[in-house]
Amino acid sequence: MRRAAFGGALVLCVAMALAGCDTPTASVRSTVPLKVTSGLEAALLAAGAAAHHLPVRDFTGLTKGRTFYARDGVQYWAGAQLIPSKSSMAAQVVVQDDGAYDLFTMYAPDLKWTVYEDGLGTMKGTHCAIVVPTIVRVTWHWSTNTPCGGPPGI
Repeated sequence: MRRAAFGGALVLCVAMALAGCDTPTASVRSTVPLKVTSGLEAALLAAGAAAHHLPVRDFTGLTKGRTFYARDGVQYWAGAQLIPSKSSMAAQVVVQDDGAYDLFTMYAPDLKWTVYEDGLGTMKGTHCAIVVPTIVRVTWHWSTNTPCGGPPGI
């Protein structure tokens, strides 16, 4: 009995290999959300402030529940909404409209965040500076129907 069952499984595996079939896990590309640490928050805050040409002190942090982080191959993705300081009119202005939400990318070899303003990325007709890949959007539970990306409500 055992030999017959083993032989049947072996024949099935060989047949699938000859037909060019992959195992389900081999053909599915996936990513997982990564933990948002205080170090990551500080790095995103610094990169976001620099992208807006303002000092970090002009921002007080990142909006809770709107910071996302994932890895897709050698590329890291993050999304965050900077909180402007009440004492910085410049910061309050730059986080409106396009600047209301930022997307960040980083490649593993250089480890430097590149920042893209994406406050309008969920609106139809928006020109995208960068498009969040579908696999990352699915990981973050974001809509795959919006032009660029961005969490709901932005």
